[in-house]
Amino acid sequence: MQEPTFLILTALATGPKHGYGITREVTELSEGTVTLRAGTLYGALDRLVEQELVAVDRQEVVDGRLRRYYRLTDTGAARLAEQARRLRTHAAAAESRLQNRPDSALGLPNAFGAPA
Repeated sequence: MQEPTFLILTALATGPKHGYGITREVTELSEGTVTLRAGTLYGALDRLVEQELVAVDRQEVVDGRLRRYYRLTDTGAARLAEQARRLRTHAAAAESRLQNRPDSALGLPNAFGAPA
């Protein structure tokens, strides 16, 4: 699963959101490292709806514009949980290997942030 998809599903895990709300939450979750443009977001949402990971929750008109809210489906929640478990396993393996890394001449920090 690509990082933007993971973050979109994560943003929807707390409840339905419209596009701008998803974009804001993805930026917050990623600490500003992932910024979704409208075309990218709506393309991803269309794909996620097609895959039945996300569904349209409701629509409303605000200031003459259609606002569509999306929600995470049960299938989407299961896939998100599976991916979160996979990422935890990979992160634990990386941290374990970093702890066992021989001292570096570069003085890079170890997994706990202390210089090696």
